[in-house]
Amino acid sequence: MAEIIQRDGTWTFDGETVRIVPGGKAHPLRQALGEMSVPVQAVAGISFEPDRKGGRLRLRLRGGACPVLRAADGRLKDGADPYLLTVEKDRTGVAEYFVDEVRNALLIEQVPGTPVDRFLLPGPALPVSGGGGDGTASFDGETIRLTWNWKAEESKTSAGPSSFPLTRIAGVRWLPAIGLEYGYLRFEPTDGPSAAPPKHDPYSLELWGLSKKEYTAVVVAAAVLARLPGADSAVDGPGAAPALTKAAAPAADHDALLRRLRELGELHLAGILTDEEFSTAKQAVLRSM
Repeated sequence: MAEIIQRDGTWTFDGETVRIVPGGKAHPLRQALGEMSVPVQAVAGISFEPDRKGGRLRLRLRGGACPVLRAADGRLKDGADPYLLTVEKDRTGVAEYFVDEVRNALLIEQVPGTPVDRFLLPGPALPVSGGGGDGTASFDGETIRLTWNWKAEESKTSAGPSSFPLTRIAGVRWLPAIGLEYGYLRFEPTDGPSAAPPKHDPYSLELWGLSKKEYTAVVVAAAVLARLPGADSAVDGPGAAPALTKAAAPAADHDALLRRLRELGELHLAGILTDEEFSTAKQAVLRSM
């Protein structure tokens, strides 16, 4: 078991799953997501990025594995990234050990770094709400609801809250405010997206970038994306979260473990594995025998 506890949050790794718990003062987006469990099959890599104050522990996921990252589309700032942990100077050694443990597991399990065609993590827990700007979005697994505040355009407030079933939604797009450009959370109905700008569109929230809490709109986007009918994630119905199913593995085969040891030895001789990495990985295989 590897564990690192920081003010920014706590990460643990048991050889199969990285569990991420945000700290009490973490970014509102990370607080909204809460505890996350990342199976090693969803991990593409991990690194520790040192700096003069300590550094950052960064988990990289395989493309398409996480609905939050899919919804964010590379637009999350480091502070909002749930897969980044700020490490204090006196804990850099623990961070490096954590990296070694995850890397060894990736090597032993032979997890490819290639993208996947289905979500390997479930969508955010339901019900979920978030947003800002001119209103708030909420989703209970079946119905999306947009409620407007006093700053919304009259075209929205006069019509009252927007409420529509998930079955009427074909897609969702989130864009944070960037510089002087407003962002939005926009739901695309099955009969075609609206031509109206977000501030007038009853299927959209306008995001002004005035508060970090506006980033929680992407949590709603991810929850909807993970549960869209026909989405590439495995779901049991409109309100169900995609489940990561793992085929029952047969008991460790002695010949297969010997082959794994030979492969590790070849990687070591080729200079791909350091002496320490080879020793750690070899011991893990021997324990399985």
